[in-house]
Amino acid sequence: MTPRFRALRPIPTLAALALVALLPLAAMAAKAPPPPQAGVDYVEIEGGQPYAPVRGKIEVVEAFGYTCPHCAHAQPAVDAWKAKQGKDVNFVPVAAPFGGYWNPYAQAYYTAQSMGLVAKTHNAVFNAVHEERSLPINNASPEEIAGFYARYGADAAKFAATMRSPAIQAQMDRARDFLIRSGVDATPMFVVAGKYRVTGHSLEDILRTTDALVARERAQAKGRR
Repeated sequence: MTPRFRALRPIPTLAALALVALLPLAAMAAKAPPPPQAGVDYVEIEGGQPYAPVRGKIEVVEAFGYTCPHCAHAQPAVDAWKAKQGKDVNFVPVAAPFGGYWNPYAQAYYTAQSMGLVAKTHNAVFNAVHEERSLPINNASPEEIAGFYARYGADAAKFAATMRSPAIQAQMDRARDFLIRSGVDATPMFVVAGKYRVTGHSLEDILRTTDALVARERAQAKGRR
């Protein structure tokens, strides 16, 4: 390194200052991650459609499960990411009804959603299952889950009955159909605009790719105006 710095000394002062000013920019460019690549960072979903389209909004679905430890671990970062999104982004959590112990908590999510309780309870359910262990991962009954939601203002009997209702089963079927046609087979997993299933080796990769795809959709929307 020493000979290289010595070779710069004859450069006139203004040129040297300009070169020094450019060094941080060059370093930033060198460290900037490459743009996401199809087949590597995301998969294009043939004929994909949004789960719950809203005019003028870019939908970002997060497929999750309350019994999924990776989802519980990711939730603080997902909350922080969501808080930074523009008004044109519609973030839609979709509880995955993968069967077995996934289903009661998916039913609980859609029941809480129908009662306007998700904002108060979403993180609390993760905490109850994975930290407090006050809710079981396996074999959780509607009554047991309803007792938890009663702490947040739900009528326990009504909550348990709603979990078993045809309306909630229809929500489960709709979610399952969307996840199947989008190729979602794990959680947490993001789907952007119904078109792109995001993959990645880390949550940081997933959120970075999601940001890039949202930006792509935003640019395309502006181009159509």
